[in-house]
Amino acid sequence: MELAGMSLPESDLSGEKCENGKTRPVAVMLSSDPETRPLSGIGEADLVFEMPVTDGGVTRMMAVFQCHRPKEIGSVRSARSDFIPWVQGLGAVYAHWGGEREALGVLSGGIVDNIDAMKYEGTYYYRRSGLHPPHNGFTSSELLDKASIKLEYSLKRSATVYQHDPPSSASRRTSEGQVMEPPLIYEKKFAVQWKYQPESNTYRRWRGEKEEIDHNTSQTVEASNIVLLKTTWTPISKDYINVKTIGSGEAVIYKNGEAISGTWEKRGATGRLVFYNSNHQEIKFTVGSIWVETLIK
Repeated sequence: MELAGMSLPESDLSGEKCENGKTRPVAVMLSSDPETRPLSGIGEADLVFEMPVTDGGVTRMMAVFQCHRPKEIGSVRSARSDFIPWVQGLGAVYAHWGGEREALGVLSGGIVDNIDAMKYEGTYYYRRSGLHPPHNGFTSSELLDKASIKLEYSLKRSATVYQHDPPSSASRRTSEGQVMEPPLIYEKKFAVQWKYQPESNTYRRWRGEKEEIDHNTSQTVEASNIVLLKTTWTPISKDYINVKTIGSGEAVIYKNGEAISGTWEKRGATGRLVFYNSNHQEIKFTVGSIWVETLIK
């Protein structure tokens, strides 16, 4: 919807035109555990990062919101040090519920504007009945906005992230052409499958034999772009691993039912995370949400 006599700004995350297209995004750490499904707000995110956080395959997500403003977001979980460079590259506010020691040490230096539920439970975060800790922590876009204002964080967009193809240029794969879909990723109860939907030119998310839905809307989670980011990891304790999120590596980008083999690159903690095709030309995404699935080796 456009305001009378005005053209809405375009989000550089999703490419969608929306009232909040020039506002600062908020990146929220979310659980991926079965106990917390269906997640609240995940289907409304403009950008999502999913990544293993243990060598046993447990994954965690970071949902980035700009255009859409969920009435509830959660289950909110802890900060992780390897997600922080992605927050920095986006110029986002970071919302989390506590964190592992390394992450809290980094955040204590003030390098990222962050809203920690360990400090603000009962004001900007709350516990939802029917779930047990640590799975019952939630917030909302409205509460996080109030927190940012209280903490005097800037609400203005300060970074440009991704380029997008004009909506009219997005080709759709039909039965006449071979549809390319991401393979099954992650393992056991964290396994994910994305299936292409030609009628909407999106990818639908599945967990095992069930479509993943958003608790707020009861709608299936879909994305316009899926990125498989391939990288490496090192152990940091018996419980946690550190995934390389600064540097470069291989990537496969799925959009419009096609697969593009290329690379990813992030030069420094505050640098953009950029994706290139095999000719080292920056990828232009299809308008709509982007999911970055991190695969470790």
